[in-house]
Amino acid sequence: METNSVDKITKAKKRVKELKGFYTHLTIYIFINLFLMVAKLVGSHFYGNAFMGPFWHFSTFATPFFWGIGLSFHALKVFRKNPFFSKKWESRQIRKYMEKDRKEAEKYK
Repeated sequence: METNSVDKITKAKKRVKELKGFYTHLTIYIFINLFLMVAKLVGSHFYGNAFMGPFWHFSTFATPFFWGIGLSFHALKVFRKNPFFSKKWESRQIRKYMEKDRKEAEKYK
């Protein structure tokens, strides 16, 4: 009984650590990308559209896009959402392999 409660506490601590990591990641994402956007807007206002060259223009908008993809995968992992390998998919695979094993066993009878 006592080990069960210890396991629950350990799982809960791990879950809280995962959530804290995600929210830290999200906070950093927001602040860094806000800084990039504000720097681009202010710099463009004072120095024109050529502010820091074409690479800066690309990276200003590519950073939130590609980082956002990574952040989305992080969220899927933390919130236990897996659109590719759901519980339904797992049960279908288990049934498929059990049926295959049953057929092989019948073949050798």
